[in-house]
Formats: sequence, C-alpha cells, structure tokens
Amino acid sequence: METDCTTPQPLPNGTRLLHIGPHKTGTTAIQGALFAAKETLPRYGVEFPAHSRHPMEAALAASARPAMMGDTAPTDGHWTRLLAQVRATGGHTSVVSSEFFADAPDGATARRIVGQLGGDRVHILVTVRPLAKIMPSQWQQYVQNGLRMGYEDWLDHMLRKAPYEKPNPSFWHRHGHDRLVERWSRVTGPERVTVVVVDDRDRGGLLRTFEALLGLPDGLLRPVPDTANRSLTLAETEMLRNLDVEFRGNGLPDELYSRLVRNGAVMHMKNACSPTARDVRIATPRWALEAAAAIGAEMAERIAATGVRVLGDPGLLSAAPEQTEPVPGAARIAPEVAAQALYGALAAAASVPARPAQARGVHQTPSKELVRVLGHRCLKRLRRR
Repeated sequence: METDCTTPQPLPNGTRLLHIGPHKTGTTAIQGALFAAKETLPRYGVEFPAHSRHPMEAALAASARPAMMGDTAPTDGHWTRLLAQVRATGGHTSVVSSEFFADAPDGATARRIVGQLGGDRVHILVTVRPLAKIMPSQWQQYVQNGLRMGYEDWLDHMLRKAPYEKPNPSFWHRHGHDRLVERWSRVTGPERVTVVVVDDRDRGGLLRTFEALLGLPDGLLRPVPDTANRSLTLAETEMLRNLDVEFRGNGLPDELYSRLVRNGAVMHMKNACSPTARDVRIATPRWALEAAAAIGAEMAERIAATGVRVLGDPGLLSAAPEQTEPVPGAARIAPEVAAQALYGALAAAASVPARPAQARGVHQTPSKELVRVLGHRCLKRLRRR
C-alpha cells in the first residue's frame, strides 16, 4: 500500500474517475462542488457529465439496487443516459460520483460497471471516515427511510448480534470499508484504486484532494451549502422514528411515506430549521465507540494489505473520539421545528387535488380512519399522475 499525506499527483488525462462513496463520507460536498463548477471544469480538461448534482437514479440502476422507500424505481434508461454523457466527454477526464455505487452487490456487478464506463480508463476513488462518525449519521438516515429501531438498540444489532445484518444489511456492505476496497480493487487492480481518509478537522481537505487528483487550480472547488442534506438532531430523529412506528402500524402505503414524510415533512423541516447549540446531538455510547475503533483498526490493516494508494492518515479510522453523554430528558423538539415538519406534510398533501367532501363530517370520523382515507386518496392521485 502506498500511503501519502502530501499533495497527490494528478491522474492521467482521460481518466474516468468513479467516486463510489460510500455514504456519509463527504459525497454530497464533492458532488455539490463539482456540479457548481461544471461550466468551468472543461477549461482544465475535466468534465462532470451528469445533468444533476447527484445521478442517483443512474447509480441505483447500475448497482441493481431498489429505490428509496416509496420512490419510483430507477430504470436502465437512467444508467444508459449517463453512460452516453460520459462517452461524450471524449478524451477529457470525467468524474462520476454517487455513494450508491458502493451498494453494488458483488464483484460481477462492479466489473460490469467498470467495463461500461471505459474499462482500463476507470480509476476508483473511495472516501472513508471513522465508523464512530458514520454510525449516528447513518442511523438517522435509515430512520428517514422508515427505520423504527432506537439508536442504542440499532448499535447492539450492528455491533453485537452476528451476522450483523438486521435491521439494515446495507450498513456493513457499505461501511465494511476494507471489504469494499477489496471488491473493487479485484476488478481494476490496486494501482487504479485510491482511498481517501477524510479528516473532519480539515474542512476543505477533501475538496483540495479532488483538485489535486484532477489537476485543477487550488480553490476552484468550493463548498456549496446544502441544508437538505444535514443530519437530524436526536429530537428530530426520535419524532420521525415514532411517526414511522405509527405509519407502519396503520398499514399506510410506502408511496405516501415518500411524498408526505420524507419529501414533505422532513425535507421542509431540514430546509427551514437549522440546529442550534441547545439541540441535543445523537450520542454514541462508549462501548460502541470502542468497538468501532477496534473494527476501524482491522479495516486499516486490511486496506493496507490490498496495495491500493491511501491518501490521508489511516490511523484516524481507529480513533475513539470523546463523546458527551446526553442529559436524560434533554432531547425536546422545539415547537417551531415541529410546526415546520407539519407544514411540510400539509403542503405535500395539498399538492394532490382533493375530492369533493363526503356526506359524513370530519368530526364524525375516527382519526385512524381519516389517516387511512388521506393515505389512499393521495396514493390514487400519485398513481394517476
């Protein structure tokens, strides 16, 4: 393994750089910065061929992965369109970035993706962070997709209950970083894989690394604010988790969850409300931090054994950060935050035309029946559209 903490040499001209994430390792920041610089990049022989910040549907289709809960399933057309855009870049270096490529189920899928993107021209980039930083962020993201399990219970399943696949089998497939690197390096060879260890203390470090690899001027890639991608606080996540329990308990359809909850209530809440110093963050217990550090040390050793190039300090993967334990009863959601979440759901519901009022008044109808009626009406409208 080549470990390099200095400025890396640029990749060869014409490289097709495939950034596969995984999740929660700075992917959104990179995608936002590249998309913002899309019109300037060709001056330096670099292209960002996607027509959006994140070609998620294309990556999902290529990786044979289902859509998010309730979302429309991606098709092969999304992937073939992105491939056409990559081919149109000609001899320029091109960058394709999506954390969902890390979800490719096996080496055969990874080999097909690499072959379709250009074979020997493809260079794989993997960004990694310490598990202790990833776990709380990934848990709240799973809750945004319908998970009903509390954080400590979830940690118990992920770290203590073999084979560590319930309730989220995707977690270790993504964040077993050593196995992820092994899967893809077997396809391309280790000489065409770079692993970047993200250092959260250096806020601009990841952007500078991408500039160096792509031969771009220093400072061309700049952070793009994205409130919609922020992590939820503990209180926000717990509110949503309890809503998930009610949603599943009433048998409402996944399409309704996608529209009213994830893309309605949660999206509006994240855009309208920023966490303050008073908000309680998701705290990982000491036993889980120590377990994550031990796993991280093993990962660093196995990544070293693959022979790939590593940029940054692999020792960060085994660091066990100090964690302030939450104050009991302190996680309380602010009224204005709850109001914004409710408004987001109502605004999403209002975008679906309503039927004429029925003979029975709302005050005469049980609340659970009202929820079911609203859900089925919205679902019918969605299907008609």
